[in-house]
Amino acid sequence: MNILLVASAFNSLSQRLYAELSDHGHQVDVVLAAHGPDPVRTAVRELRPDLIVAPMLRTALPEDVWREHTCLIVHPGPPGDRGPSSLDWALSGRAERWGVTVLQAEAVMDAGAIWAAEPFTVPPVGKSDLYRNEASDAAVTAVLTAVRRYAEGAHKPLPQTDESVTVVRRDVFRQERRRIDWERDDTETVLRALRGADSQPGVLDELLGREVFLHGGHPEDRLRGRPGALLAQRAGAVCRATRDGAVWIPELRPRKNSGDPAPFRRPAACVLSSWRPGPALPEDPAPLELPPGRRTWTDIRYRQQGDVGFLAFSFPGGAMSTGQCRRLLAAYREALSRPTRVLVLGGPRDFFSNGIHLNVIEAAPDPAQESWTNLAAMDDLVEAVLRTTDRLVVAALAGNAAAGGAMLALAADQVWCRTGVVLNPHYRRMGLYGSEFWTYTLPRRVGAERAGRLTAEALPVSSATAHRIGLVDRLVPAAPQDFAAEVGRLATDLAATAGLDRLLAEKAAARTADEHERPLARYREDELARMHAVFFDPEAPYHALRAAFVRKTPGASPRPLAPAGRDLR
Repeated sequence: MNILLVASAFNSLSQRLYAELSDHGHQVDVVLAAHGPDPVRTAVRELRPDLIVAPMLRTALPEDVWREHTCLIVHPGPPGDRGPSSLDWALSGRAERWGVTVLQAEAVMDAGAIWAAEPFTVPPVGKSDLYRNEASDAAVTAVLTAVRRYAEGAHKPLPQTDESVTVVRRDVFRQERRRIDWERDDTETVLRALRGADSQPGVLDELLGREVFLHGGHPEDRLRGRPGALLAQRAGAVCRATRDGAVWIPELRPRKNSGDPAPFRRPAACVLSSWRPGPALPEDPAPLELPPGRRTWTDIRYRQQGDVGFLAFSFPGGAMSTGQCRRLLAAYREALSRPTRVLVLGGPRDFFSNGIHLNVIEAAPDPAQESWTNLAAMDDLVEAVLRTTDRLVVAALAGNAAAGGAMLALAADQVWCRTGVVLNPHYRRMGLYGSEFWTYTLPRRVGAERAGRLTAEALPVSSATAHRIGLVDRLVPAAPQDFAAEVGRLATDLAATAGLDRLLAEKAAARTADEHERPLARYREDELARMHAVFFDPEAPYHALRAAFVRKTPGASPRPLAPAGRDLR
């Protein structure tokens, strides 16, 4: 069928549905409702879709559109749930199970007939992690079911007046409900509030006399202080005392009227450093390895199990600043000093990496120079992976990867990918040529012609398509909570493979041959020349695209994807 996705933003779920519906043979296009109702009407009139699917909407569809066309709304709540803050209520109420419902658009929001529904379990994670993983898995299953039922033509959607449906109307989950009382709330209560708003909208609070949104929360078991006091900083995060403990807060977002010229999310310590008079918060070293039973936060961790090393990293939003790249490179070098035969890179769940940190760049005094510095640090990390020849390196993607983050994965010897992951192995939509040795690794995996198409078309690629065309070596069909354990089992088996010594010898020989044919330094030099020209040209589209992305303003076009074929075979 011809399917039109209408979304307020081309977010992770919209991209995944685009890729997976395309994999099922549908012709899919996208229009952004953030630009108002007219672009939606225009897209419907021009494309004449058989079906309209709305994966994520902050505003209602135009009435003339849903009256004249079948429009399916993806609602992140179980059948009968109504309201714009469904996941917030689920986390606040400590729900153990939740669901996604695909329903038909009508005049009353979320009241339409039900085409499909899929339940999911709710692990103790942040809202954005839950949305991108368990909720996303359920949404894809429900949408594919609804689309199949619509195409077959015989299915009658279930009206919500049916006695089997219990209607629950929920209000907007406002900041008053998120408010933290640092004097009275215990650590678990504080963590629940922080995790329930980790990406959006954050928890409104006050620090150093300014209003600020807190993003993300992790427990701390040793540091203590007066409730509400700032105790320390670590790897860009700040530690704040609770009534009975403390929590680490990785990111802050200054309120727009706070006087901060960069009112968007970025590492908490960076925000406070521009406000705080006098000495900075004491630095609490980030432990690379944690003893059993410790509850503390760090964004980079290492552990070893027999002949396998696991270097886990988890950065908010998948973005990697200059400092984060340098710390990860130091951790990688430390991991290489350990006696292992296989080294696994990647966190236990959610994002793998999305490349350079656009928010930190946007807030820098000189964004062009910070772009250049950040890219150099990213290149150093990727080059270190490419030059590793004494052990097998596996990139284990529990979640999505894009741009330089996707190329970091491709630098590994093997790429293992959880089913449901979306890859964006391109840079064009941010106005960039790209670096991270993509001109070496991408053609090496998929061939020069397909590499050109991937980077020029700049479309999301599903895990299934990535596996079929050679971007991914192994699909891991595991639930988000089970991915890390399954990767551990597979890596242990790999380390015990009888032919591993032969694989390592072949790898070292191939690297030597490739270096002789064209040194890695040449790839890096040529890519960086193109990137330098963009970064230091104030008229380059990259700067406006970056600002729009970071500041959440509508992009230049309501149609984020140019029409293009999906046959990557």
